[in-house]
Amino acid sequence: MDFAFDEKTEELRGQLLEFMDSHIYPAEPVFEQQLAERDDPWAIPPVVEELKAEARKRGLWNFFLPGDHGAGLTNLQYAPLAEITGRSIRLAPTALNCAAPDTGNMEVLTMFGNEQQQKQWLEPLLNGEIRSAFAMTEPDVASSDARNIETAIRRDGDEYVVNGRKWYISGAMNPACKIFIVMGKTDPEAAPHKQQSMILVPRDTPGLTVKRGMHVFGYDDSDHGGHAEVLFEDVRVPVENLIAGEGDGFAIAQARLGPGRIHHCMRAIGMAERALELMCRRAISREAFGKPIAQQGVVQDWIAESRVKIEQQRLLVLKTAWLMDTVGNQGAHTEIQAIKISTPSTVEWILDKAVQVHGAGGVSQDFPLAAMWAGNRTLRLADGPDEVHKRSLARRELKKYLSEGAK
Repeated sequence: MDFAFDEKTEELRGQLLEFMDSHIYPAEPVFEQQLAERDDPWAIPPVVEELKAEARKRGLWNFFLPGDHGAGLTNLQYAPLAEITGRSIRLAPTALNCAAPDTGNMEVLTMFGNEQQQKQWLEPLLNGEIRSAFAMTEPDVASSDARNIETAIRRDGDEYVVNGRKWYISGAMNPACKIFIVMGKTDPEAAPHKQQSMILVPRDTPGLTVKRGMHVFGYDDSDHGGHAEVLFEDVRVPVENLIAGEGDGFAIAQARLGPGRIHHCMRAIGMAERALELMCRRAISREAFGKPIAQQGVVQDWIAESRVKIEQQRLLVLKTAWLMDTVGNQGAHTEIQAIKISTPSTVEWILDKAVQVHGAGGVSQDFPLAAMWAGNRTLRLADGPDEVHKRSLARRELKKYLSEGAK
């Protein structure tokens, strides 16, 4: 087995690492200062656009998207690059135009959007000129089962009328958010997986109201556009705004979520690497009970375990990326679910130990650990909670033996 990155990946890794050192890390305190000084609580600090311009000039752009629309990278080539961006999760993915939910929305428009939809919405997203939101989760039903969603999308002549309530719609508070991809039901009487459809709803459409920003463990996440509660009241859009066809929403959602799940895991490994780095530096620099914290056996155990866990997760993510490239997302379904289950919880453990080593500083705003922990913890809910993936994975394993019994 060859574990080396190919020449193109190594070249891009070198360029990205240099960009992180020269621009991203120095911009972090500037970003925080601009957040504190803004008048509009949802305005994005100006340094973000400066970083985007510099990244695009260097060709560090749209790495996540294969084919002609993106950088043409495979999942295996993108994985180590996404990991690097995870080290500065609030800045680097956005700077490279590789931040959710835009990534998933661009994938949807690339795979399923028609020519007009791609020209009107995909092109400005690819250029980083606008942002977008994906409206699926609802407060009144268990959205972990997408068949439960109640938002109605009903045809009325040459228009569709959308009615419903969504929440935790990431990026919707961002002033640059111009378009929503909304999932709802076009035919409640159809087969369970053919009831749903997806439709494009511009932000300024009458009847669309962004009610409030939702908090995540006390954070408003306003630095990247927050997570909004959104109300759709008799929202009318042309029939041409439907993505693909009626009843295709569930299939589109599955196609969207596969890459999103592995991208989150790629970046989470970068978060873990930075947490381990911070843990080591803190352990060496602080003394307790007459010796550096780094000499405490329990801390050494945490450091060693963290390194082992990172290496394990990286290998599993790389294997998954390779399978997605070679046998497709469906062929890699087991591995995609495995990393979705294991990576966020493993990184959560590492972040927890890094916080512990930092003491009070670990839960403060002076270090990135608390915000990283909150962001990573949400990944055990985003794109499907752990329990749903475990249920599906267990069923797939059991099916092998049930079929044996039938013989």
